[in-house]
Amino acid sequence: MNLNHVFVCGNPSLDFAATLRARRSTRFEMFATPDRLDAWYRESGIVDAVSPARPDDVEEAKTVREAIYELVTARRLGEEYGDDALAVLNSAARKPSATPQLTSSGRWTEATPDEALATVARQAVELLSGPDVPLLKECGNPECTRVYIDRSRGMRRQWCGMESCGNKIKAAAYRARKSSAQAAAAH
Repeated sequence: MNLNHVFVCGNPSLDFAATLRARRSTRFEMFATPDRLDAWYRESGIVDAVSPARPDDVEEAKTVREAIYELVTARRLGEEYGDDALAVLNSAARKPSATPQLTSSGRWTEATPDEALATVARQAVELLSGPDVPLLKECGNPECTRVYIDRSRGMRRQWCGMESCGNKIKAAAYRARKSSAQAAAAH
C-alpha cells in the first residue's frame, strides 16, 4: 500500500523531516496514524519490516522529526543549534538502531519503531556533521518547506523534485505569462 510518501531530498533524515508538509501554510501531517509511520519506514528503505507502531511511537517520531528540521534549518542558515533540538536528536541517536541481517535471499532489516527512529536520527547526525552540509537547500516553491541535498552541476537545482514542486511552479509561471500576453494583446 503506497501512502504517497515522497523521497526526493537525497537523505532519509531530510525526507523524514519533510513529512510535515507546507509548514508555512496549510501544514499537512503525513504521520497521521501509526500505520503511516510504519509505511514511511518501509518505503524509505530504512527497514524491510517494522513491528507495528503505537500512538506513542508516532508522537516520539514527530518530536524527533521537528528536532531534525530545526537543526537542518539552523545549519543551512549558519545559525547556532538549539539546545533542546540537540538533546532530542542525540537522545534518539543513542538508542539501538535497526541492524541488517544476511539471509539466504539477501539483506533483511527488521526493526521496532524505536530502532527505525534511532536509524533516522543517526543519519541526521551524520548528515549534519558531514560533507553535504554546504549542499543543503530549501525548495524554491514558497509553499514547500523541504530541504534537499543539491548535487546538481553548479548547484542550480531549485526544487525538491520536479514532480512534486518544479512542474507546479513552471506551469503556474507559464499560465501567468500566457495570461498577461493575452491581456496585452487585447488592449
